[in-house]
Amino acid sequence: MGTGAGSARAMAAALAVLLLACSGAVAVARAQDTERIEGSAGDVLEDDPVGRLKVYIYELPTKYNKKMVAKDSRCLSHMFAAEIFMHRFLLSSAIRTLNPEEADWFYTPVYTTCDLTPWGHPLPFKSPRIMRSAIQFISNRWPYWNRTEGADHFFVVPHDFGACFHYQEEKAIERGVLPLLRRATLVQTFGQKDHVCLKEGSVTIPPYAPPQKMKTHLVPPGTPRSIFVYFRGLFYDTANDPEGGYYARGARASVWENFKNNPLFDISTDHPPTYYEDMQRAVFCLCPLGWAPWSPRLVEAVVFGCIPVIIADDIVLPFADAIPWEEIGVFVAEDDVPKLDTILTSIPMEVILRKQRLLANPSMKQAMLFPQPAQPGDAFHQILNGLARKLPHGEGVFLKPGQKVLNWTEGPRGDLKPW
Repeated sequence: MGTGAGSARAMAAALAVLLLACSGAVAVARAQDTERIEGSAGDVLEDDPVGRLKVYIYELPTKYNKKMVAKDSRCLSHMFAAEIFMHRFLLSSAIRTLNPEEADWFYTPVYTTCDLTPWGHPLPFKSPRIMRSAIQFISNRWPYWNRTEGADHFFVVPHDFGACFHYQEEKAIERGVLPLLRRATLVQTFGQKDHVCLKEGSVTIPPYAPPQKMKTHLVPPGTPRSIFVYFRGLFYDTANDPEGGYYARGARASVWENFKNNPLFDISTDHPPTYYEDMQRAVFCLCPLGWAPWSPRLVEAVVFGCIPVIIADDIVLPFADAIPWEEIGVFVAEDDVPKLDTILTSIPMEVILRKQRLLANPSMKQAMLFPQPAQPGDAFHQILNGLARKLPHGEGVFLKPGQKVLNWTEGPRGDLKPW
C-alpha cells in the first residue's frame, strides 16, 4: 500500500532488483522478434476492408466542415481530430463510391468538435444544432436518409461522451444521444458498458494522437525501461470540480494521495518536453479516466510500448474485437487504486515481457493511429473493418413508405434552434 514515505522506501529497496531485471530483460526483448496475436484477433487486425463495403460521402456546404478548420486550425491537432482526418481519408479511399445507389453506408462530414474556446477546448453546446442542421440538409437534398432515417448512415462523434454532446457525465446522461442519431451507427471515442451515451452497435475508436510528432520522439532501440510507473496529468480539476470527488470519480485523486511519495511512481501534473521519451522508458503507464473514461494516454502507451494500466470501470476499448486488451494491458478497478503498487509489483516477469512483445508488434501500434497519408491496418482501416462487419444490413433498416420512427422535435429546446 502507498500509505507513507517509509513503507514506500522499503518497498522500493526490495524491488530495486526487480526493476533492474525488468529493464534489462526488456532491452533484450526489444532486440528479439515481436509476438503476433494468436487466433481471430490477429486475423481481424490485419483485415483489408477494400472490396467489402462502399461508402457514399455527402457533399455538404463548407460551413459544416472546411470553413470550421479554416477559422481555427487547432482543430487539426486536438484529440477529437479524428472526425476531420476520417473525412480526408474517405475522399481518396478505394471504398468510396460516387454512385449512392450502390452504397452500403452513407457518411455525413460534419465537424462538431471544431468550435473551440480560447484555450483550445471544444465546446459541445452548439454541436447538436450543427448536427441537426446537417441532417436536415441531407434529408431535404437526397432520398437516402428518409428511407432508413439514418440506419445505413454513420457519423464520427469524438466528443467526451459521444453524441450526448457534453463533457460532464451527469449532464451527458441527462441529455442522452441526440434523438436524430438514434438509428445511425456512431463512430466514437467514448465507450462504457451499459451507458446511455454508448448506443448498441457503435464503433469505438481511439482518440487522435499526432503520428508525426510521436515519431520524432522515438528513443534508440534497447533503451532500458528504468521507470516503473509513469503518469503526467491532472489529479484534481479545481476549475470544474472545486469540491473534488466528481472528476475522474476520485480515482486520479486517489493515485496522487496514495503514491505521490512512492519512488516507484513517477507521477506529476507537470508535462515535460521529454513526455514521449519518458513513456518509452517506463514499464507501466497509468491510463485513468478523467471526465470521460478514455484519453490519448491509451494511444501513447500502446505506440510507445508502455503497458497501459487502465483505471476506468466498465470502459469499452477501441477496436476490442481486434486488439486483445486483456493481454496487452492491466485493468485496475477504481476502488482498488490504493492497492496499485501491490497489484503491479505482483505481476510475474514473464507476463510483463509477453505484454511488451505484443505491444512491440507494429500492427498493434498502427491500429491506434490516424496517419496522413493513411497506411494499411491503421485506425481508418479498422473503422472500415468495423463497418464492413455490420453488413449486410438487416431487414429493419429500411422503413415502409410513409413510416416514421424519429421525432424531429424531441430534445432540449436549445437544440432545436436553427444553426
